[in-house]
Amino acid sequence: MTDLQTVLDYADAHLDDSLDRLFEFIRIPSVSTVPAHAGDCCAAAKWLSDQLGDLGFDASVRDTQGHPMVVGHGTNAPGPHVLFYGHYDVQPVDPIDLWDTGPFEPTLKPAPDGDTHITGRGASDDKGQLLTFIEACRAWKAVTGSLPIKISMLFEGEEESGSASLGPFLEKSAEELQADVVMVCDTDMWDRETPAITTMLRGLVGEEFTITTADRDLHSGMFGNAARNALQVASDALSSLRTPDGGVALAGFYDGVEDLAPEIRDQWNSLPFDQDGFLSDVGLRIPAGESCYSIMEQVWARPSCEIHGVIGGYTDPGFKTVIPAKATAKVSFRLVAGQDPARIRAAFRAHIRSHVPEDCSVTFTSHGASPALSLPLDSPYLAATRAALSEEWGTEAALAGTGGSIPIVGEFKRQLGMDTLLVGFARFDNRIHSPNEKYDLSSFKGGIRSFVRVIAALAEIDESTA
Repeated sequence: MTDLQTVLDYADAHLDDSLDRLFEFIRIPSVSTVPAHAGDCCAAAKWLSDQLGDLGFDASVRDTQGHPMVVGHGTNAPGPHVLFYGHYDVQPVDPIDLWDTGPFEPTLKPAPDGDTHITGRGASDDKGQLLTFIEACRAWKAVTGSLPIKISMLFEGEEESGSASLGPFLEKSAEELQADVVMVCDTDMWDRETPAITTMLRGLVGEEFTITTADRDLHSGMFGNAARNALQVASDALSSLRTPDGGVALAGFYDGVEDLAPEIRDQWNSLPFDQDGFLSDVGLRIPAGESCYSIMEQVWARPSCEIHGVIGGYTDPGFKTVIPAKATAKVSFRLVAGQDPARIRAAFRAHIRSHVPEDCSVTFTSHGASPALSLPLDSPYLAATRAALSEEWGTEAALAGTGGSIPIVGEFKRQLGMDTLLVGFARFDNRIHSPNEKYDLSSFKGGIRSFVRVIAALAEIDESTA
C-alpha cells in the first residue's frame, strides 16, 4: 500500500477525532467586530498555535495593532514551499432568535439529501474549511512522521472586519512568509460532485458621495419647483451610471477590458449551470447585465456597477413634505483584469460631478479599492492541484471565476509576489454570515482527503521547471 493510500485511510479512520477538534474550535466565539470578544479572538489564535505546535510546526501567536496573527513553519522538505492562509474570526450571530441551535454549540444534523450538516457560526467560514488542511497535515505526520513538502501557515483574526492588521503584518514579515505559492480554503465547490479552483477574482472600488443643495431642508409648498431637491439630483446622477443594454456609462470604464479567452469560455460552458434557475431561485427572470454576455460571464468576467444604498429626506413612519438638502449614496464597482481601480474612482467622481448643478456641491468618501486578479493557467501548482482534486472527486475539477473580491489575494501578490490557489469545499447553501450556518460533513471529509492528495501531488512537481 502506498503512503498516499495509507494517509487517506488514516484520515477516514480518524474523522471523528477531526470533528471533535472542529467542534472545540467552533465553540470559541471569536467575533472580530465585537470588542467584547477580543479575548475570544486571542483564545482562538492560541488554540490554532497549539494545534500547529502539536504537529511539529514552529508556531507562535504574533501581536498586531488589532487581533493577533498565527504563524507556523514546518520543517524543510524537498519540493515546493506552500503558505496556507485562513482566518479564525467569525461574523456576529445576530439575529440570535433565528438560530435553531446555539451558534457556538456545534451540532450534527441529518440533511434531507442524506448528508449531515455541521451547524454553528464559523462551521463553513472559515473554521471548517481551514481545519481541512490542518487535518490533512495531521494525517501525513501520523503516518509518515513528516510532511512531503515544506508548509507554512498564516492565520488572521480580522478577515470579517476588514483585515486592517494584515497589510502591515505582511510588509513586516515579507521575508519570513516567502513561499512558492499561497493556498487558501475559503471558497466553494462548483456543485455537490464537482470540486473547483477559483482562478479569477474581480476587483473592487467602493465609493460614497453626498450631495448638498440648500443650507437646510425646505418646505415643499413654499420652495417646490424653485429649489433643488438633493434626492432628485442624486437619483439623476445614479440613473445615469448604467446604459440601456446593461453596461456601465463611465467614460473609459471598459478601457483595457478583454473578452474571455475562448478556452475558458468553452470550459465554463461545459459545466452544469442552470442559467434560468440562477435568477428564478431569487424571484427574478430577466438578466440585468450586458445583454450580449451570458449570466456566468456577467457575474464572473465582466465589470459591474451596483447601488447599495441611498439616504436622504424623511424616512420615519408617516409623511413629511420636505425638500431634502442632503442625499447620500453608496456605490461599488466590481472590476476585471485590465482595469485600474484609481482610474475607475476618478472616472466615477468626474461623472457624478458632471451631474451636480453649479449652486450645489458634492463630497466623496472612499471605501477601499483592489484590482482584479487571475491565476496563470499554465501554473504547475494549478495543474497538480487540479489533478489531485479530480482524482479524489471522480470528476474533473472546474476552473471557476467568482464575482466577489478577496483583497488578501491581491496583498499576497503585491507584497509577496506570490500567486494564490483558491480551493474550497463549501457549498452555496452554507448560509455563511447568516443564522444556521452549516458545513456539510461530506465537505469536511472530502476536503481533508483532497488536501492529502494535493500535498502529495505538489511534492511531485519538479522545482527546476516550476
